[in-house]
Amino acid sequence: MAILFHLFGGIDKKCRVMRFSELERAIPAISQKMLIQQLRELERDGIVLRTIYPQIPPRVDYQLTKVGIALRPALRALLAWAALRKEAMPPSS
Repeated sequence: MAILFHLFGGIDKKCRVMRFSELERAIPAISQKMLIQQLRELERDGIVLRTIYPQIPPRVDYQLTKVGIALRPALRALLAWAALRKEAMPPSS
């Protein structure tokens, strides 16, 4: 979800095209290996489009496909649910 959130440009902004290194910096809690795996899965599922530019050093961009963009309402609903749940949880001792 963190990858999708960043490619959405936040929840109410215009979708973004991001380079791998930008995603890496935006999500410091994820290892490079896991980020690569997740991006490959999202690409395989038709949610993310990967564009490779033949230059040195190689440049790879990631952006949401139309199918990926269609997930925005579901992501908004999940974030709203998480906020509601957080409010409803009793304080920890």
